[in-house]
Amino acid sequence: MESNRELGQRPIWVTGASGFIGGHLCRRLVDAGHRVLAGYHSNPNGLPTGAIPLATDLTDPAAVDEVIAREQPEVIFHLASCVLGSRDLDWVRPTLEANLNSTVYLMSAAARHQCRRFILTGSLEEPEQVQDAPSSPYAAAKSAASAYARMFHALYQFPAVIARVFMVYGPDQKDQKKLVPYVINQLLDGQSPQMSSGVREVDWIYVEDLVDGLLALADAPDLEGKTVDLGTGLLTSVRTVVEQIAAQIPDAPTLHFDPASDRPLEQVRKADITQTTSLTGWRPAHSLAAGLRKTIAWHAAQRGIASPAGPA
Repeated sequence: MESNRELGQRPIWVTGASGFIGGHLCRRLVDAGHRVLAGYHSNPNGLPTGAIPLATDLTDPAAVDEVIAREQPEVIFHLASCVLGSRDLDWVRPTLEANLNSTVYLMSAAARHQCRRFILTGSLEEPEQVQDAPSSPYAAAKSAASAYARMFHALYQFPAVIARVFMVYGPDQKDQKKLVPYVINQLLDGQSPQMSSGVREVDWIYVEDLVDGLLALADAPDLEGKTVDLGTGLLTSVRTVVEQIAAQIPDAPTLHFDPASDRPLEQVRKADITQTTSLTGWRPAHSLAAGLRKTIAWHAAQRGIASPAGPA
């Protein structure tokens, strides 16, 4: 966002501020001089310095309405989510409540209190066609949340913009089980990561590029009701990413890939960057090699060692 937009007046609310993307986004907004409400549910640890902690149960509609009525945020970045690709039946209800219900409650309250723009993070896992079966409870809930956002715009002129976020990686990724941090940590420990076949092709985006894209969505005109891709427009297989990481770590152990670990119905999709650039002027700045080099350097620094990949 432009650093001179209503500074010190209406705040910006980032839900999921203690998460990977939320932390990076909050730090950027704070550095630009914005008043940032760092939304979290139960654990304020790790919230970015300079942001204002804001504890809210997003699955409680009364609590959500009270916060928005009191704080009157100008822009809401809704990043809070239960991010899990599990196909297990036990995850249907948690993903419904965390990813769909919370979004509907937020949009309902924001529509009543004249939020200027509401940025909803969608997912590459959402099915391409309405009649296609979602690949997981997470994908179903995110797809339904996007549908509600489009409905809110069509019926109530609500200023929702859906950011279809592709596979994000980079420094300080909270979930160390995600592919990139898991592989880096395993290889730095001299261990071979346990992998699927790695044949799935994915559009990988470096986290700082993603933050740039989210900020562009907050300010670019005439985006309401649209879904905008935030990725690179390039597909790279999981196996290739793992091999690129290993190539940057000296004496990395032999890699093993196991097709039996593949998950069913995984999406293969790349971002439409031509359309995104046309709508917002944004393009990603980092190549995959550059982003991985910076990420490996960050993990090495956390261990107090020089980066095996060279300067970030």
